[in-house]
Amino acid sequence: MATAAAIPGPAGNPLVGSLFDLTRRPLRTYLAARRDHGDVVRIAAGPPGLRVDLYGVFSPEGVHQVLGSEAANFRKENNFYDELRASVGNGLLTSQDEVYQRQRRLIQPLFTRRRVDGYAEALAQEAQALGDRWRAVPGGVVDAAEEMSRFALRAVARILFGADVEEAVEVVNRSFPVLGEYVKERGFAPVRLPRGWPTPGNRRGLAAQRALYEVCDRIIAERAVRGGGVDEADDLLTLLGRARGEDGERLDPAELRDQVLVFLLAGHETTATSLAFALHLLAKHPEQRKLAQAEARTVLDGRAPTAADLERLPYLTRVLKEAMRLFPAAALIGRRAVEETVIDGYVIPAGAQVVIAPLVTQRHPDHWVEPERFEPDRFLPEKEKARHRYAWFPFGGGPRACIGQHFSMLESVLTLGVLLRDFELEAVDQRVALAQGVTLRAASAMRVRVTAHGGRRLTGNS
Repeated sequence: MATAAAIPGPAGNPLVGSLFDLTRRPLRTYLAARRDHGDVVRIAAGPPGLRVDLYGVFSPEGVHQVLGSEAANFRKENNFYDELRASVGNGLLTSQDEVYQRQRRLIQPLFTRRRVDGYAEALAQEAQALGDRWRAVPGGVVDAAEEMSRFALRAVARILFGADVEEAVEVVNRSFPVLGEYVKERGFAPVRLPRGWPTPGNRRGLAAQRALYEVCDRIIAERAVRGGGVDEADDLLTLLGRARGEDGERLDPAELRDQVLVFLLAGHETTATSLAFALHLLAKHPEQRKLAQAEARTVLDGRAPTAADLERLPYLTRVLKEAMRLFPAAALIGRRAVEETVIDGYVIPAGAQVVIAPLVTQRHPDHWVEPERFEPDRFLPEKEKARHRYAWFPFGGGPRACIGQHFSMLESVLTLGVLLRDFELEAVDQRVALAQGVTLRAASAMRVRVTAHGGRRLTGNS
């Protein structure tokens, strides 16, 4: 068994360690660390006196310890989560212990498969509206990242707010990118100035936060006054407000706002990333694109998709899973080790900052043949069954696995089906630079030429 001091890792700069590498190109830094030093690495970052050791854990077995078998020992306690809590509240994504357990008990019934399947019609309508917009784009060239971000925001806001969707989308679309950048900058800064200081960054970030809080609080208050009408009976905000525990416990208005903000953040940025990269990958790979289009056009021939179509679109499902393997929205995940533990033969000290990296583990050559290649058939049922549970974990795992996994897959597969049925795709940009913020995103254009296929329109469920 090797002590923490014996854990290998990059030498870095004598003065600041790997700080600049982690700040400028974190994904490449972790990929290189695994390649050069193995499945457990120690990366020092920061100047003397402020230096922090980060412990990267990249094997599926190690990830299982962190997220699954020893999850209680690895807490969401680091600068990034502190900043996320301060910015979007203490919802399911950021809460811990009894607060998290209480929230999960109240909210879990709203994310059953049956309940989520009820949103399929609204998701299909949003997908058709996107297709209608694409038909009117001059030259037929769209940026997949921008388009999917706009689409996913509208979709999740509609599910959350029902009739109040337009008011919410405008504010969220303007404010979330600013607040996300603020969280990233402060979460990874070696020194954080107090939020109350009137720096330009603080003023921008807090103004964006106020705008988000105000629109959510206003919609929640108005909904409470009018009690939720027929059109709002099934939107998620109404259901959250009505949720009751066994002893009558409920979410108060501030907790409602925290959950709404978390759902807006997680429900639109993660799905947008998956859809954008799936479209771009298909646009670059004609063989896989033809298979996906054939399935979409056969299954969704002249009608709107339904929740039942998720099972009828297995190749599109495999495409989404492969896109999430190569480009997971949560590319890096941080935890703090409460007590000393041993992972893959190395001692991780108490208090250590631990990083697991879906983007790294899901490209691990010991678990994926030709890991950089786009191959949806990696996710054939027999191949999935043969792999380690934590070789692929874009939705996390263990007791804190993503509550919205089925919603995300339903939205992504049905949307991809509508778009592939109705459009031909051709990649304009072959290579896309990546950036790590609150989630993984494209740092350069992701342009795709879309050409309408046969002019087919949705005719309703049949």
